[in-house]
Amino acid sequence: MSADLSLLFFTAQVAALATLLVLGPGVLLAWALSRPAWRGRSLVEALVSLPLVLPPTAVGLTLLWLLGRRGPVGSFLHEHLGLDVAFTWKAVVVSTAVMSLPLLVRSARAAFEEVDPRLVGVARTLGRSPLRAFVEVQVPLAWRGLLAGTVLAFARALGEFGATILVAGNIPGRTQTLATGLYQRVQAGDDAGALRLAGLAAALAFAALLAVEVLQRRRERSLER
Repeated sequence: MSADLSLLFFTAQVAALATLLVLGPGVLLAWALSRPAWRGRSLVEALVSLPLVLPPTAVGLTLLWLLGRRGPVGSFLHEHLGLDVAFTWKAVVVSTAVMSLPLLVRSARAAFEEVDPRLVGVARTLGRSPLRAFVEVQVPLAWRGLLAGTVLAFARALGEFGATILVAGNIPGRTQTLATGLYQRVQAGDDAGALRLAGLAAALAFAALLAVEVLQRRRERSLER
């Protein structure tokens, strides 16, 4: 049971780090995509949404090419900083971040689009800069959608498997998560252990999705008022 709890804590930690990693860029991307049409917006939106439609293994293979020691990013990090990413816990964070970013952006974008643009206009006429209007008006009004997107991204990071196993491997005690650990136990014929991990993963995912549902209901009620 201690091994199961270690997997649970490690998975929760890397999912939290991945969510924090995409939070700032994700919110800014969502805000940019919620603004009136600008050149290149469709291309950016398609690129952000790509991990949702690509096989996760294809995303993992791309990350492995980028972050491996012979890859353009991995070789630079290894030669100049002495830092390896592939097949370390850092690769788990990166892969889960890439796979969870689209969910955060989609939810946050919808929240920004629901903010009345006239309120932003009033803030600008009162002397607020675009940045202050964003921080003081749009973010507070869209906070439920932003929080829901953050929780969704965290939930997606908890269950990531395909991209992670390619770029980070399945190394017990180093890169193994709930999803990859469950796969290993099924392969080894440890059905009882696999069911325990499946139960832990289901409990975590259920709690995250329940939190999102509660937030969405409150958001809908606030819009009805």
